[in-house]
Amino acid sequence: MRIRLIDIHKYYGAVHANRGVSLEVASGSIHGILGENGAGKSTLMKILSGLVARSRGEILLDGEAVEYESPQGAVGRGIGMLYQEPLDFPPMTVLENFMLGQCREWRPNPRAYRRKLASMAESFGFQLNPSAFVEQLTVGERQQLEILRLLALEVKVLILDEPTTGISHTQKEILFNALRKLAAQGRSVLLVSHKLEDAKALCDRVTVLRNGKVAGEARHPLDTGSLLRLMFGSAPAPPPTRRKEAGSDAPVLSLENVEAEGGRAGLRECNVSVRRGEVVGLAGLEGSGQGVFLRLAAGLHSSLRGIVRLGDRDMTGRSHLAFKKKGTVFLPASRLEEGLVGSLTLTEHFALAFHGNTFRLPWKKAGETARNRIARFRIKGFPQSSAASMSGGNQQRLLLSLIPPKPSLLLLEQPTRGLDMESAHWIWGYLHKHFSKRAAIVFSSAELDEIFSVADRVLVFFDGRIVLDAPVGEVALEEVARCIAGKGPAGDE
Repeated sequence: MRIRLIDIHKYYGAVHANRGVSLEVASGSIHGILGENGAGKSTLMKILSGLVARSRGEILLDGEAVEYESPQGAVGRGIGMLYQEPLDFPPMTVLENFMLGQCREWRPNPRAYRRKLASMAESFGFQLNPSAFVEQLTVGERQQLEILRLLALEVKVLILDEPTTGISHTQKEILFNALRKLAAQGRSVLLVSHKLEDAKALCDRVTVLRNGKVAGEARHPLDTGSLLRLMFGSAPAPPPTRRKEAGSDAPVLSLENVEAEGGRAGLRECNVSVRRGEVVGLAGLEGSGQGVFLRLAAGLHSSLRGIVRLGDRDMTGRSHLAFKKKGTVFLPASRLEEGLVGSLTLTEHFALAFHGNTFRLPWKKAGETARNRIARFRIKGFPQSSAASMSGGNQQRLLLSLIPPKPSLLLLEQPTRGLDMESAHWIWGYLHKHFSKRAAIVFSSAELDEIFSVADRVLVFFDGRIVLDAPVGEVALEEVARCIAGKGPAGDE
């Protein structure tokens, strides 16, 4: 299916997210949509997928102007989208999720749908257990399920928003092979990404957005320098230099013989301490224990046994509020689901964070705080903008701006997830400058390059255990990768 977008505009109040975007996607091609955070990529694709209504402009499919007002309407026109957060039902099984939207019978035959699912999965090299609950799947497996569900609904255009974030290298290769096969079948694939290596490996052509406009286009083979200039106007600043000295004070956080449930593997026999001034990166396959570790350290999760300490105080079983009062701050990967309230404005967020200890909120003061923080953190938005109306990068900046002035422990879950290079560098520059000397920073990341760039120390999780605890300067990236895969350090096999 050939797609043409003509003069697409989108306003969120005073924010002009898309400013006259026009582009064309050929049938049977893989077309990249690149740009820094806040450039308008996701908004444009949400318009094409029917999730967001455009303010003005035209959408043409095979030369015909079309109108639809929902994702269901878009699917009816042959357009489906995989969002950063999968739109599935975790308490239901793989088969039940697959049947959604295509099951029209009064009494459906699950065996027929099971055979259909198995056949489609096999054709793309996907391995999905129809009886497994979706909440047990990895992000990559949930993506595979959503692709099969959309293809079963006979979509001809597949849009993917940052699909390689948080998935393993193996799952990435399986995904890329599937997308190439879809293009070979004549379907159109649109890839929204900030990862230039993904675009170079996969895309026939890319369109680069900057500040809501088309900055330029390029065809395969793609040149990294040219793409960076289109995305940023100039090459982004280099990442912050990693500090060489770890903290030497008494531990800020200690876990002693801790075991807990959660994720795919829970947490087992965890013994670790983190000192003031340390930046500690958590590595491992998704669900290997990092998320449980962070939530235990934040008082959001309870242990089955063992002791959790902040400083010299036993905090085992205490509430999240008690951890916050001791200077612990947790920033989740799911920004809107756990970190922010999508319908609240920026002013309302700052009112609750900094002025919420009074019976009557001082709205004038909260508005001043909002304006100051928006300027300081370079948030693309206004005091009256809702959190849900902003891009992922700006939501992350908003979360950072809500950190109290003197935390003792920062716990960050995938802090640069889905962010472009410049935004990620800015975030780490800010964290190092303001917190790395007087607090401990513990963060999880799916990107080993990020951990090696900004951390003093790496903890590798596998099957619920810490299998490697080493200073970044004393361990090779290849050794960390082996531990992530469960093979242990070289020489242990």
